[in-house]
Amino acid sequence: MSGPDQLPTPEVARKVFGERTEPAARYVEHLATSGIERGLIGPRERDRLWDRHVLNCAVLAEVVPPDAKVVDVGSGAGLPGIPLALARPDLRIVLIEPLARRVDWLDEVLDDLALDVTVERGRAEEPAVLRRWEGADVVTARAVGPLARLAGLCLPLLRPGGAMLVLKGASAPDEIARDAAAVRTLGGGEARIHEVGAGVVEPLTTVVEIPRIGVPRRRGRKERR
Repeated sequence: MSGPDQLPTPEVARKVFGERTEPAARYVEHLATSGIERGLIGPRERDRLWDRHVLNCAVLAEVVPPDAKVVDVGSGAGLPGIPLALARPDLRIVLIEPLARRVDWLDEVLDDLALDVTVERGRAEEPAVLRRWEGADVVTARAVGPLARLAGLCLPLLRPGGAMLVLKGASAPDEIARDAAAVRTLGGGEARIHEVGAGVVEPLTTVVEIPRIGVPRRRGRKERR
């Protein structure tokens, strides 16, 4: 996959991926070639795949507990699930993605990288998907939707005490305040913000952590009217 236009591997990638730096570079090349050709990544993103996408997602590893079962919802091009798998071989990772063409691409890439990661075609809210993958320690998501919607997708997949870890931008505090009541109704606890990736990415990656502390509340008959 190498060639004159191959993207150079930044030195900081070795700090994040260690002995898996070479597979991480191959993943970036997949994104830069077939990922763009097949519409998983925009062509304007090519020159910033390392810092804005792969390293930005990989530093999520800083807040994921050891040996965790991780479900990545709406995985798309494998972000953040594949960088997380490359950075943390101790994790058991499942990528959930509804679109067949993306699932096919993910299978091809994972086969080339020899990563032991499961790909599930479906939506997180589908009963069959929920039955197969509930009880996760961590559920991740990136660029999937607003926090209230994410809580509805992620929290049911978690074991009690597990946490959703979602990548957000600078507006995270406002989003947390806006959606706090909805998150509580869905069984989520108090949100925390982590800034991760010091010495790796600039700006730092913003991660919103919400634990699962309960089950969704059912509205009463009067409330449904």
